[in-house]
Amino acid sequence: MLIGILLAVTWLILVIRYPHKALPVSLAALCGLLLLAAVVVWQQEQESRRLARVEIRLQYAPAQCPADRPLRVDVHNGNALALRELRWKLLIHSPGQSTNLIQGRPAELDYDGPGNLLADARWDNCLPLPALRPGYRPASLEYRAVDLRGRFGN
Repeated sequence: MLIGILLAVTWLILVIRYPHKALPVSLAALCGLLLLAAVVVWQQEQESRRLARVEIRLQYAPAQCPADRPLRVDVHNGNALALRELRWKLLIHSPGQSTNLIQGRPAELDYDGPGNLLADARWDNCLPLPALRPGYRPASLEYRAVDLRGRFGN
Protein backbone atom coordinates (compact mmCIF):
# COMPACT_ATOMS: atom_id res chain seq x y z
CA MET A 1 0.00 0.00 0.00
CA LEU A 2 2.81 2.37 0.91
CA ILE A 3 4.64 1.62 -2.35
CA GLY A 4 1.50 2.38 -4.37
CA ILE A 5 1.04 5.72 -2.63
CA LEU A 6 4.72 6.55 -3.17
CA LEU A 7 4.46 5.71 -6.89
CA ALA A 8 1.30 7.83 -7.29
CA VAL A 9 2.90 10.84 -5.57
CA THR A 10 6.07 10.46 -7.66
CA TRP A 11 4.04 10.27 -10.86
CA LEU A 12 2.05 13.38 -9.87
CA ILE A 13 5.25 15.32 -9.14
CA LEU A 14 6.70 14.30 -12.51
CA VAL A 15 3.53 15.32 -14.38
CA ILE A 16 3.48 18.72 -12.65
CA ARG A 17 7.22 19.39 -13.01
CA TYR A 18 7.81 17.90 -16.51
CA PRO A 19 4.41 17.82 -18.25
CA HIS A 20 5.79 17.66 -21.83
CA LYS A 21 7.73 14.48 -21.10
CA ALA A 22 5.53 12.76 -18.50
CA LEU A 23 2.14 13.15 -20.19
CA PRO A 24 2.95 11.17 -23.38
CA VAL A 25 4.51 8.39 -21.33
CA SER A 26 1.51 8.38 -18.98
CA LEU A 27 -0.93 8.24 -21.89
CA ALA A 28 0.98 5.35 -23.45
CA ALA A 29 0.95 3.48 -20.13
CA LEU A 30 -2.78 4.16 -19.73
CA CYS A 31 -3.47 2.83 -23.24
CA GLY A 32 -1.45 -0.28 -22.44
CA LEU A 33 -3.39 -0.87 -19.22
CA LEU A 34 -6.72 -0.37 -21.00
CA LEU A 35 -5.69 -2.85 -23.70
CA LEU A 36 -4.67 -5.39 -21.07
CA ALA A 37 -7.97 -4.92 -19.22
CA ALA A 38 -9.93 -5.38 -22.47
CA VAL A 39 -8.10 -8.65 -23.21
CA VAL A 40 -8.80 -9.97 -19.69
CA VAL A 41 -12.51 -9.07 -19.91
CA TRP A 42 -12.75 -10.68 -23.36
CA GLN A 43 -11.16 -13.92 -22.09
CA GLN A 44 -13.49 -14.04 -19.09
CA GLU A 45 -16.54 -13.53 -21.30
CA GLN A 46 -15.34 -16.26 -23.65
CA GLU A 47 -14.88 -18.67 -20.74
CA SER A 48 -18.33 -17.77 -19.38
CA ARG A 49 -19.90 -18.58 -22.76
CA ARG A 50 -18.06 -21.89 -22.87
CA LEU A 51 -19.17 -22.79 -19.34
CA ALA A 52 -22.76 -21.96 -20.30
CA ARG A 53 -22.55 -24.70 -22.96
CA VAL A 54 -21.55 -27.31 -20.35
CA GLU A 55 -24.66 -29.13 -19.21
CA ILE A 56 -24.65 -30.73 -15.75
CA ARG A 57 -27.61 -32.83 -14.61
CA LEU A 58 -27.76 -34.05 -11.03
CA GLN A 59 -30.30 -36.50 -9.66
CA TYR A 60 -30.72 -38.68 -6.63
CA ALA A 61 -30.53 -42.20 -8.09
CA PRO A 62 -29.98 -44.86 -5.42
CA ALA A 63 -31.10 -47.60 -7.85
CA GLN A 64 -28.42 -46.72 -10.42
CA CYS A 65 -25.57 -45.84 -8.05
CA PRO A 66 -23.86 -47.52 -5.09
CA ALA A 67 -25.35 -46.91 -1.65
CA ASP A 68 -22.44 -44.73 -0.49
CA ARG A 69 -22.62 -42.56 -3.67
CA PRO A 70 -26.31 -42.09 -4.59
CA LEU A 71 -25.97 -38.77 -6.45
CA ARG A 72 -25.81 -39.33 -10.21
CA VAL A 73 -23.98 -36.70 -12.28
CA ASP A 74 -24.26 -36.40 -16.07
CA VAL A 75 -21.99 -33.86 -17.78
CA HIS A 76 -22.21 -32.94 -21.47
CA ASN A 77 -19.55 -30.73 -23.05
CA GLY A 78 -21.32 -28.82 -25.84
CA ASN A 79 -18.20 -26.90 -26.84
CA ALA A 80 -15.80 -27.27 -29.75
CA LEU A 81 -12.90 -27.43 -27.28
CA ALA A 82 -12.07 -30.15 -24.78
CA LEU A 83 -12.96 -29.50 -21.15
CA ARG A 84 -9.72 -29.96 -19.20
CA GLU A 85 -11.00 -29.21 -15.70
CA LEU A 86 -14.42 -28.65 -14.14
CA ARG A 87 -15.38 -27.73 -10.57
CA TRP A 88 -18.71 -26.74 -9.07
CA LYS A 89 -20.59 -26.35 -5.81
CA LEU A 90 -23.73 -28.32 -5.03
CA LEU A 91 -27.05 -26.65 -4.24
CA ILE A 92 -29.74 -28.86 -2.75
CA HIS A 93 -33.17 -27.32 -2.20
CA SER A 94 -36.86 -28.13 -1.94
CA PRO A 95 -38.95 -27.51 -5.07
CA GLY A 96 -39.92 -23.85 -5.18
CA GLN A 97 -37.38 -22.85 -2.51
CA SER A 98 -33.82 -21.52 -2.80
CA THR A 99 -32.41 -22.33 0.65
CA ASN A 100 -29.48 -24.74 0.52
CA LEU A 101 -30.31 -27.78 2.64
CA ILE A 102 -26.77 -29.08 3.08
CA GLN A 103 -25.95 -29.38 6.75
CA GLY A 104 -22.77 -27.67 7.88
CA ARG A 105 -20.74 -25.48 5.55
CA PRO A 106 -21.87 -26.01 1.95
CA ALA A 107 -19.40 -23.41 0.68
CA GLU A 108 -16.54 -25.80 1.45
CA LEU A 109 -17.96 -28.62 -0.71
CA ASP A 110 -16.37 -28.45 -4.13
CA TYR A 111 -17.03 -31.22 -6.63
CA ASP A 112 -14.69 -32.15 -9.44
CA GLY A 113 -15.89 -33.22 -12.83
CA PRO A 114 -14.10 -35.15 -15.52
CA GLY A 115 -10.41 -34.46 -15.91
CA ASN A 116 -10.53 -34.45 -19.69
CA LEU A 117 -13.85 -34.35 -21.53
CA LEU A 118 -13.58 -34.05 -25.30
CA ALA A 119 -15.77 -31.79 -27.41
CA ASP A 120 -19.42 -32.93 -27.60
CA ALA A 121 -18.74 -35.83 -25.23
CA ARG A 122 -20.61 -37.06 -22.15
CA TRP A 123 -19.44 -38.20 -18.73
CA ASP A 124 -21.44 -39.75 -15.91
CA ASN A 125 -20.49 -40.74 -12.41
CA CYS A 126 -21.93 -41.30 -8.96
CA LEU A 127 -20.95 -38.99 -6.13
CA PRO A 128 -21.50 -39.10 -2.36
CA LEU A 129 -24.40 -37.11 -1.01
CA PRO A 130 -23.49 -34.55 1.68
CA ALA A 131 -25.30 -34.56 5.01
CA LEU A 132 -28.71 -32.90 4.73
CA ARG A 133 -30.58 -30.88 7.32
CA PRO A 134 -32.85 -33.04 9.46
CA GLY A 135 -36.36 -33.71 8.20
CA TYR A 136 -35.65 -33.78 4.45
CA ARG A 137 -35.72 -36.85 2.23
CA PRO A 138 -33.17 -36.90 -0.60
CA ALA A 139 -35.70 -38.25 -3.11
CA SER A 140 -37.97 -35.19 -2.74
CA LEU A 141 -35.25 -32.56 -3.27
CA GLU A 142 -33.79 -30.83 -6.32
CA TYR A 143 -30.06 -30.80 -7.05
CA ARG A 144 -28.16 -28.15 -9.01
CA ALA A 145 -24.55 -27.36 -9.83
CA VAL A 146 -23.68 -23.71 -9.14
CA ASP A 147 -20.51 -21.62 -9.31
CA LEU A 148 -19.05 -23.49 -12.26
CA ARG A 149 -15.35 -23.05 -12.88
CA GLY A 150 -13.59 -24.70 -15.76
CA ARG A 151 -10.59 -24.71 -18.03
CA PHE A 152 -10.72 -25.47 -21.74
CA GLY A 153 -8.01 -26.43 -24.21
CA ASN A 154 -7.29 -28.23 -27.46
